[in-house]
Amino acid sequence: MNRPQQLPFDLGHREAFAREDLWVSGANEAAVGWLDKWPDWPAPALVIHGPAASGKTHLSRVWQKKSEASDVTAENLSSLRGLNELPKALIIDDAEKMAGDAQSETALFHLYNMQKEQGGHMLLTALTPPRDWPFVLPDLKSRLMAAPVVAVGAPDEQLMAVVLTKLFSDRQIFVPQEVVKFILARIERSFAALRAIVDAVDRKALAEKRPVTVPLVREVMNAQEKLF
Repeated sequence: MNRPQQLPFDLGHREAFAREDLWVSGANEAAVGWLDKWPDWPAPALVIHGPAASGKTHLSRVWQKKSEASDVTAENLSSLRGLNELPKALIIDDAEKMAGDAQSETALFHLYNMQKEQGGHMLLTALTPPRDWPFVLPDLKSRLMAAPVVAVGAPDEQLMAVVLTKLFSDRQIFVPQEVVKFILARIERSFAALRAIVDAVDRKALAEKRPVTVPLVREVMNAQEKLF
């Protein structure tokens, strides 16, 4: 007899972004070091780059809590040019997406200069370092190329285990170590893959009202073998 399935409504989950939730390893140690140095940065901007789901958001939110930084997006970037004074700390995620657009680059250049004048700072996150961005404004390029740039490296196994446990914990799911070890032995070594498997396992566990165990995880990974 087939088990009836419950529709897995996505009610969201809380992600823990406090400093105490941040596990420091060789992959992110340099970036954490720069955040801990703030406000003693040698330039108005710091660029942290790394692959998708590599922990850049966690790093920026830790710094946001410390600095009370305001978020800057492509939508509100231009409007900030009209302000006589900016917040002392700004966060710009996916900053490389602003490169190549003259209007966005001009606005970003203006923000940089204002932060320099008033002793403020900007934290930029991106997939790639500024040297690879398609700048159209030479002055902006020269400033960001001179700013400190730090990479978030590939995660080691210990960090992968901590992040995997945290992703489940954010969804209020306790997983035994045997589940963590089973997943890590069979998954691509990337944070994006961890997020994908946690989401898939969570949905199946919710739909079938089952605890997260090795057999359940095995079923998910066998069904989605091409993804993992």
